[in-house]
Amino acid sequence: MKSNRQLFWGLCLLIICGCCLPAFGNDPAYEQRRTDYTNTALANFGGDAITLQAYQGVPLDSAVLNDMLAGIAAGTTSDFTIVKLIRILFFTNGTYDAQILPVLNSVPYWINKDDTVRNYWSENHMIMWMSSDWLLHEKYGRTIDNTLDARLRHYLELKVQYGFYEFFSSTYAPFSLSGLLNLADFAQDVQIKNLATLAAQRLLKDMLLLTNDKGVFFPVAGRNYSGKYENPYGQNHNNLIYLLTGFGEAPDGASHAGGFLASSTLPVDSVIASWTAELDTVYQIGHTLDSGFVLNSGMSAVDKVVFQWSSGAYFHPDVVQQTTQLLVDSNMWRHVDFELLRPISFISPQNFPSFSTNLSVVSKSSVISGQDIHIFKNNSVTLASVLDFWKGKVGFQQHTSMANVGTIAVYTASGEVKANWDDRNSDNANSHLPYVQQKKNLALIMYRPEPVPVILSNRFSNKDVALHWRDSDFDEVAEDSLWLIGRKENSYVAVRRSCIGEINNVRACETSGGQTWALMVGDSIMYGSFSNFKDIIHQSQLTEEWYYDSLAAQSVYYAKITVDTLSIEYAWGVDSVATGIRNATSGDSGFNIFPNPANDKITLNLSAFTNQAVTIKVLNSIGQEVYYEQLSNITADLKTINTTNWSAGIYMVLVENQQQRFVQKLSKVE
Repeated sequence: MKSNRQLFWGLCLLIICGCCLPAFGNDPAYEQRRTDYTNTALANFGGDAITLQAYQGVPLDSAVLNDMLAGIAAGTTSDFTIVKLIRILFFTNGTYDAQILPVLNSVPYWINKDDTVRNYWSENHMIMWMSSDWLLHEKYGRTIDNTLDARLRHYLELKVQYGFYEFFSSTYAPFSLSGLLNLADFAQDVQIKNLATLAAQRLLKDMLLLTNDKGVFFPVAGRNYSGKYENPYGQNHNNLIYLLTGFGEAPDGASHAGGFLASSTLPVDSVIASWTAELDTVYQIGHTLDSGFVLNSGMSAVDKVVFQWSSGAYFHPDVVQQTTQLLVDSNMWRHVDFELLRPISFISPQNFPSFSTNLSVVSKSSVISGQDIHIFKNNSVTLASVLDFWKGKVGFQQHTSMANVGTIAVYTASGEVKANWDDRNSDNANSHLPYVQQKKNLALIMYRPEPVPVILSNRFSNKDVALHWRDSDFDEVAEDSLWLIGRKENSYVAVRRSCIGEINNVRACETSGGQTWALMVGDSIMYGSFSNFKDIIHQSQLTEEWYYDSLAAQSVYYAKITVDTLSIEYAWGVDSVATGIRNATSGDSGFNIFPNPANDKITLNLSAFTNQAVTIKVLNSIGQEVYYEQLSNITADLKTINTTNWSAGIYMVLVENQQQRFVQKLSKVE
């Protein structure tokens, strides 16, 4: 962890180097793409091209401008529009000042009491509001609050030094970039201008890390929407990638961020040079939550909370008292971002830490600072994983393992299965996050959801895991037992599923205890023919089992995947007391199985559940459910189950009541 003093001196060196940034003058091919992009956008005019009209000295489209101005007062994301209006003001040298300035001066630019609409605290919103406020102050003498100067510099220093909390976000990164480019292009303060330049360059370099040679960006991400993985081109971020690399489809009009980059003097030669066709690395981004407390310690009480929120630390037990105190002080429980939690607003801030600890399955996992991300890239294929990230807990907008095969995204997600992935909950991309480990081009993905308290059960009760895979996207698809294998041109992908089946016409598996999946990518350079790749997958091995570690008092879910020369294994131990999941042994208050090993039948002793409703599930060694029964009221101690048709092997027997889940291993012999 770096102290504030270390951060200060490290950034002094960056500022000194920043003062020596080369004069604007980029690669000629990039300059030609900027010119062509601008001309195309103006010829095929859309609302986002209005910044390019201002840049080119073309009269602004009055209907678009009026619509922009009309939406400022009540818009929940009016900062998206404000950054464009700032850009227009600087490009048009006073022509539209009388029309625009009164509107911009009518709204607050930072947290204020009783505001129920505007978001100032997620990373992209922060820089759009702060950069706009600062530039209005510099150009027009607008009065700023007494913390903006320090707050803005601190934000930029954090991004240069540690990167972006909303890492690899094709949803949010382009909007962060717009705020940074306004500062890089127009700020008078030399330090702010240089820091914004360095931060913008880092943001774009991060984006190119996971861009393949077709200009496709399907990344793991700290915050992202499922819709960003449906189409390889035509989105806001694609405009940036095309301008920088020339990869992919040429846009037929401007996007929000594309209009900013095409009209910016940002030096991008180092960004373009950073792209590589081959990569196998673990990329570290961000810092720990505890480090954030130190880094933000010199800020005002309000600003400190906002910076914690920007890293996802909203209701984490370590910050929840500060969060709820700010909500009370600013009367923001009715804000659109917090309205769902208003029923618990009666709890005093002092009592929230214990409440948050009891809800740790959901209160901790929104934090998105301090990740290790394994990135593998080989020309048209990429595979990336966020390693060991809040496993078992409720997910928010995080996407933790992602394969990119040519122009196709392949990944898994937990929660209610929807035929249209855009219909999934945009706030909770995963109802429970997996454990992910990756070696080179192979990833092991294990799901084991933590129990969710009754108060949250309606929202997070669905534990199914679905596979984002469309046969029509591929040139060739094959199945080999639980493996699903696809080819797109000379790029290959293989998914080892937890089951064979569909939910709502989507390949998906119901979760009973745990699931193990695997993802592997490759291409003809790595494996030769697609037939050879399929042979390698056919020879793969997966081991999966549950057992009880009596010494550690843990229920353990173990899996090992071996493909070709790569092998990954993980034993996921969970404290039995903390989770309510525990092994049932003779003498335990759960249940007994006899005989064990079994042949043609087993009998469960359920005397501990008399007059209770229970669910009985039996899973085989690859996680498939071979038996399921709900009993509404236990009136007999013994329950007999016929096992004649079960294959010999290891099974897990689960008995669940409303409070707990009990697990025991069963051996079936011929």
